[in-house]
Amino acid sequence: MRNLWFLVSCLALIAVSAAREKVVYCYFGSWAVYRPGKGQFQISNIDTSLCTHLVYTFVGLEGENVKVLDPWQDLPNDWGKDGFKRFNDLRLKSPGLKTLIAMGGWNEGSIQYSQMASKPETRKGFAENVVKFVLKHGFNGFDLDWEYPAQRGGAPEDRKNYIELLKILRSRFDEEGLILSAAVAAAEFSANKSFNIPEMSKYLDFINIMAYDFHVAKDLVTGLNAPFLASPSDTPKDKQLTVQAAVKYWLKQGAPKEKLVLGMPLYGRSFTLENPSDNRVGAPARGPGMAGPYTREPGMLGYNEICEMHAMGGWKVVFNMEHFVPYTTMGNQWVSYDNVKSIREKATLIKDLDLAGAMIWSVEGDDFGGVCGEKYPLLKTINAVLRGGKPVPEEPTPPVKPESTTSPRPSLCTTDGPIPDPGSCGFIMCVPDDFGGFVEHAMQCAPGLCFNPAVAACDWPLN
Repeated sequence: MRNLWFLVSCLALIAVSAAREKVVYCYFGSWAVYRPGKGQFQISNIDTSLCTHLVYTFVGLEGENVKVLDPWQDLPNDWGKDGFKRFNDLRLKSPGLKTLIAMGGWNEGSIQYSQMASKPETRKGFAENVVKFVLKHGFNGFDLDWEYPAQRGGAPEDRKNYIELLKILRSRFDEEGLILSAAVAAAEFSANKSFNIPEMSKYLDFINIMAYDFHVAKDLVTGLNAPFLASPSDTPKDKQLTVQAAVKYWLKQGAPKEKLVLGMPLYGRSFTLENPSDNRVGAPARGPGMAGPYTREPGMLGYNEICEMHAMGGWKVVFNMEHFVPYTTMGNQWVSYDNVKSIREKATLIKDLDLAGAMIWSVEGDDFGGVCGEKYPLLKTINAVLRGGKPVPEEPTPPVKPESTTSPRPSLCTTDGPIPDPGSCGFIMCVPDDFGGFVEHAMQCAPGLCFNPAVAACDWPLN
């Protein structure tokens, strides 16, 4: 009889696990409404069928209070666009969809959060103000993006005070039936400075580990943004800087799998090579890659920008089988990113380990307009693996020589590399083709910068 009860219990547990829907946390960078051209992303562009949770970013912290960072875009008034309401109204399209407001992010750092969390009275005041804000604007919950307690200007006591802050938030949120989640550092050497994982897991509904930005341009060597696996040749530190290592660490430290959400990037990290002929992983780099036309941030390119660059031709794509992610290179530009193939593998890991689900940063980085083919190819790939959606074909190989869609003009390129663009403050990347000529790519510099031919890079106008 006891064996029968044991069998019934096991089958019940299996049924509960199978019935638990995988979450897909979709962060929305609200500043994308200001992007130019095909990169402009409005709240109405969000496909609500592809997300279970939508997160509006960001609000800030001011003392114990919630600070609205973009009143014109976020709030209801005569000159505003009422972004919070329009965002929450997306639930009308998809019953069951949950919306959250996120506070923090990289730019906020730790100083204000460390001060707020240091005293019981300020923690309590903060919790009350957050609850009031969430209820006033109609969100289902709150996402705490104090990503690096005890780092980036914080104090050693942050690790303990972070837990105390979660306790009071959990208590108040339970009274109102609100969701409490957090975005956190993924890699072991960073996470162990900031988080008591068993304790924080008691109070959070979901823990979104940011398994990306493992290598960035300040490293001055090319590196992969979000490698899936470690290579045998990786350094001990680099072996921690992979998706698999991060997930293993968080689970081993006590994060419940039913609360652990794996973050994936819908963007790439770019580098400018010291020597265009040395374009391997680990090649010397002199800084960030050139800014894209939409994100306009050196060192970062949305997947939509990357796929459009590929469609123009001239880029070489390498799928690194050791780390199971792609990178792409042209001239002195080198970009690490994720594509359908690598995203599918990461989603499969979530399924195999029965984690809570996936998180993406961020929804506007996908090819939301279908400029390169399928709309939302990366987000749809996640849904295909985790929620039974239709599979998405892998991207085609970039063409060697694209057909021109504009009227012919004399070639400006006479040699490999970047040259000034006579029609803008940007530059033209000249790439030799297989026909004795050049493929010309018009590129933009970040706002406030212009191309400087003396250093072959975007530079301050003063120089």
